Amino acid sequence: MKTIGLIGGMSWESSAAYYEGLNKGIQARLGGLHSAKIVMNSVDLGELNDLQEQGDWDRIGAILSEAAQSVERAGADFILLCTLSFHHVFDAVAASVNVPLIGIAGAIEDACKAAGYSTVGLLGTKFTLENNFFAELLSDRGLDVNLPDEIHVDSLDRIIYEELVFRTVKPGSRKRVLTIIDEIWDSGVDAILLGATELSLLVRPDDVDVPVIDVISVHVEAALDRALA
Repeated sequence: MKTIGLIGGMSWESSAAYYEGLNKGIQARLGGLHSAKIVMNSVDLGELNDLQEQGDWDRIGAILSEAAQSVERAGADFILLCTLSFHHVFDAVAASVNVPLIGIAGAIEDACKAAGYSTVGLLGTKFTLENNFFAELLSDRGLDVNLPDEIHVDSLDRIIYEELVFRTVKPGSRKRVLTIIDEIWDSGVDAILLGATELSLLVRPDDVDVPVIDVISVHVEAALDRALA
């Protein structure tokens, strides 16, 4: 079994979901008392969020690169960046280490190809939705991406940063997000992509009658495949 490196803390709640998913996945695949071999560096989301608001992506890239290097030194055979928004500096972090950095976009591409999806609706943070960097990554992989109406972007951002990063799950917020999902589904997509790692705390596939792709789940599955290859 290979050792999985995690760069977490963005938020720590979603990072906990990664840790749980990886360990449950290894136990399901291998049985018995098996668990995942993991090393993690958990960074300070508050510091990174302040830098993001200042537009200092060079510093963000440096911090996450230092974290990646630390888990490489600790024995990681490959690394996951346990966040979607900060994939904005994915290339810089990947270039800073000598082991593979496994991105979310590639995992989503594989999941969509396996299911026969060509068009997805993307939910996420305000940064992810307004800057289009992740939609462009998916487009480069042959996926068409539909975004929610602009009137929903601030609501999604507020729910993520004021509620979900603190593991606060409100029925009203779930209802709001489900309404947004219904609107995007009506635009003609094949599936809904929960494009912020925290959204899986609020919406589960069983909550909706349409196909939902949870970024944590597909990222974890990609890591499990590599760890056991």
